Amino acid sequence: MTDFRSRLSTWLETPQVRWFITGVILFNAVTLGLETVPVAMATAGQLILTLDRICLTIFVIELVLKMVGYGRRFWRDGWNLFDFVIVGIALVPTTQGFSVLRALRVLRVLRVVSVFPRLRRVVEGLVTALPGMASVFLLMGLVFYVGAVMATKLFGATHPDWFGDLGRSGYTLFQIMTLESWSMGIVRPVMEVHPWAWAFFLPFILVTTFAVVNLLVGLIVNSMQDAHAEESNAATDAYRDEVLARLEAIEKRLGEGR
Repeated sequence: MTDFRSRLSTWLETPQVRWFITGVILFNAVTLGLETVPVAMATAGQLILTLDRICLTIFVIELVLKMVGYGRRFWRDGWNLFDFVIVGIALVPTTQGFSVLRALRVLRVLRVVSVFPRLRRVVEGLVTALPGMASVFLLMGLVFYVGAVMATKLFGATHPDWFGDLGRSGYTLFQIMTLESWSMGIVRPVMEVHPWAWAFFLPFILVTTFAVVNLLVGLIVNSMQDAHAEESNAATDAYRDEVLARLEAIEKRLGEGR
């Protein structure tokens, strides 16, 4: 049984199997997209749904084979758990109260992330950056709270649609942070009533858009670089161990020849 599991796990990790699963994922992404096209569904709706079920069946078979081949190791790999959840969502009945889960079937496209090592590295770097990002989000939340309170006090009476309460002020400040129509759409109309309003909005933009957001980007980039460095070091160590093992084998043969 152990030999069978070993051979099965080795077969599942072959490039042919990986590329086949990748092709099925991409093909399934196309079929899921076609389900949103009325013309395509009217012409070949039954065929598209059948192909979608075939893709789902292949994913289920792959997961079952991995569970058998990897054994307990399957549940220790975060990417296997990710695939298990994604495919499991697709198996939930989509009738009655679960009809909203039909839209979640498109999450199967995210399985591409678990197949391509470069995409996995990006996600791993993002996950690694989450603790640092939490601190930045907390800082941003404090800045937004202070800014929303000040904006409500300063501009709420004259512009209630934008700054009438704390929630509206927070949403308006978020729009300003994204630089979407912030000048002509919000700040300049406010400045027509409050000419000094620029003294509030410009520091807010400098702190949030150019400082805090770039700090988030820096954290993610550093985490990705660290993940890449760890992967490179692991590959180097593996190559070194392989070379040492070969040298030891050569030395042993030479010793036996003497």
